[in-house]
Formats: sequence, structure tokens, C-alpha cells
Amino acid sequence: MPARLGRYAVRRRIGTGGFATVWLAYDEQLDSPVAIKVLAENWTEDSHVRQRFLEEGRYLRKVESPHVVTVYDAGSLDDDRPYLVMSYADQGTLAERLEVEGLTVPQASEVIRQVGEGLAALHRGGVLHRDIKPANVLFRTVDPTNGDPGSTQVRAMVGDLGLGKALDV
Repeated sequence: MPARLGRYAVRRRIGTGGFATVWLAYDEQLDSPVAIKVLAENWTEDSHVRQRFLEEGRYLRKVESPHVVTVYDAGSLDDDRPYLVMSYADQGTLAERLEVEGLTVPQASEVIRQVGEGLAALHRGGVLHRDIKPANVLFRTVDPTNGDPGSTQVRAMVGDLGLGKALDV
């Protein structure tokens, strides 16, 4: 496990996929946890995969929505692998929830509504997701806006635009 990725202190690995590894890290300057997605070593020399990875960050930056993962920063490691610094989904994925406990009908309806809002925001920004599945729906704790700790909510966000495509709008 790397101790740092760029200026971010690494805490642990969150997950690994075919094209990237995602790490939980800490932004010491802004006092906040972040997720850092790093292109896998075996894809460093593949210009097509590298381009798709970088496009994911650009697509996510085009959209301002509480239901789409936010990209805060991007950079390259010493070995020239790119990384994206994103909002940390501290409540896991829809796939994990379905595997462990499932959802009630009202919960499922609310998740579908929020995912729909995220997809609509992407479409307004000229981006087509092309890979909506439970593993790409992430949950994040949202601090209460009214100062009441009992009103903490969990928000669904659309993530992983590795197969995303710009719409001709």
C-alpha cells in the first residue's frame, strides 16, 4: 500500500477493478476523506485505456449534482499513471447493500429517484453513462443542513463513468 498518492495520505484500499484501484485517502489540507482512483499498472502504456480514464474525470467535472460523484483533483504518479481524486462514498455501493440486507420498496424508490436525478444531470451535461449497475451506485453520508445530528441522510450517487460517452448535443 502506498503511503501517499500525490499530496493525499493513503488509509486503505477500497476496491480493485479491471482498469483501476480505488484508495481511501485523506486530504490533510482540507481535512477531508477522499477516494482516489488510480489507473492500473498494466494499462499505463495503453493510450486508449488511459484516454478513457482521463475522460471519466472530465465527464464527472462537467456535472454539478449531489447525485453524481464529484472529482476534486487529478494528477499523475511518479510512474506516470493518472489518478482522479473524488468524493468518498462512506456508505458503500448498492451492490453491497443488496447482497447484505436488501432494500424496502420505499428505499428502492428513493434510490431510483436519486439515480435518475444523477443520470438526468449527466445527460444535461452532454454525457451518457452506459454502465448503470448496482456496483456503480454509491452511497454517501450527508451532513445535516439544519444542524440537527438526527437528520443525517444517506445520498445515492452515480459513479464510474469508465464507459461514459459524450453525447452530440
